[in-house]
Amino acid sequence: MPAPGDHDARRRDVSVAVWSVLAARGFGGLTLRAVATEMGASTGLLTHYFPTKRALVRHALEIAEERTDERDRRVPADEGMEALRAALLDVLPLTPETTAMSRVWVSFWDGALGDDALAARQKARYERWRERLSRHIEAAQRAGRLPAPADPGELAAAAAAFAHGLVVQALFAPDDFPPDLQARLVDTFLAAFGSLTALD
Repeated sequence: MPAPGDHDARRRDVSVAVWSVLAARGFGGLTLRAVATEMGASTGLLTHYFPTKRALVRHALEIAEERTDERDRRVPADEGMEALRAALLDVLPLTPETTAMSRVWVSFWDGALGDDALAARQKARYERWRERLSRHIEAAQRAGRLPAPADPGELAAAAAAFAHGLVVQALFAPDDFPPDLQARLVDTFLAAFGSLTALD
């Protein structure tokens, strides 16, 4: 058992190893053995911190949420459409860091489908994201950049669906969806978005 003074440092080492395994192998590859190997430690040492796979998964989700919340984000020049564009670009795999983050989150979808607690956390997370998008859309409507009759919540759902679809395509075919193309596709989407009068 590590000395008390080493506990926090060792836990940070575990967090780094968990993130590396998730980014490289996805949720299905997240095992106590894989994390221990990444750390160059024994499985026995790791089980001191996480006695079960479920405990490790909960910790992995906490790491993903922390990294997502703490990452650098674009600062738009204005609210409304500029802020909406920045919010969409922020979730795309445009850099090695955001690509790793996207791989981690997409890998969690598989685990969440079979775990009610994980599913509830994912549902709440995506609800918060759509709410943020809705606020940008409402600002764009007030500025006359988007049609006022359209429902902000439905437009936010459409924007989120577009972004997630682009994330998945870029992860599986990165050569076909380089960063500059992803940004152009966002601009094309938003140009069409602005011409909407309503969602049926």
